[in-house]
Amino acid sequence: MGDAVRYLPCSRCNSPAFLSLPRPVGAACARNLALNHVRTPYTNWADDDDEFTDDAMALRLNTLESTGVGWCAGWSEDQHPDGSTTLWRCPTPPGRHEAGDVWTYWKSPADTIPIGPTTILARTDLVRAAPMGGLVQGEDYCAALGVTALAPGILLPVPVYRYRKWSGQMTAQVGYDQLEAAAREHAWAYGRSLRAVLRGGEDLVRD
Repeated sequence: MGDAVRYLPCSRCNSPAFLSLPRPVGAACARNLALNHVRTPYTNWADDDDEFTDDAMALRLNTLESTGVGWCAGWSEDQHPDGSTTLWRCPTPPGRHEAGDVWTYWKSPADTIPIGPTTILARTDLVRAAPMGGLVQGEDYCAALGVTALAPGILLPVPVYRYRKWSGQMTAQVGYDQLEAAAREHAWAYGRSLRAVLRGGEDLVRD
């Protein structure tokens, strides 16, 4: 994802759109530039080789419209080359979470991230206020923490996204692990600092 980016401006009838860029800029920059073209109330990031479940949009959109929260997410599934899937339940428990609470389920940068970034359907204004972080990887960790820090939301106990596991994915490339620890540390510290600022200094991790 360097010279083109797919973004999903969610409404009841819109299809994914594509933005072509004149040169490779990296995933974070491409996704942020795509936000300039979103004209719908809700947005959901997605990697270009993954899939949504059939009812992913309807379930989360109905929840957003009926409750008035800023974001709605779900669980994800790893989809293996043979077509089988493995359910991933994020550390954040199902239910309603107040602004900033999702970060508290990420106890340390080395632990599993608290919520799947691509499972989040959120108000577009929140996504613009919490865009991708300036990282070569893990940029969506920052986006997920930003969105969930700025507004309350709901996590549904159902899979809404399929993460396709295959040899061509970015996370499977040689050298990917070299910067993962640093990216996680940056995103974790960003989430902690943002929550602290918004809550007047409170930044404790849940036991």
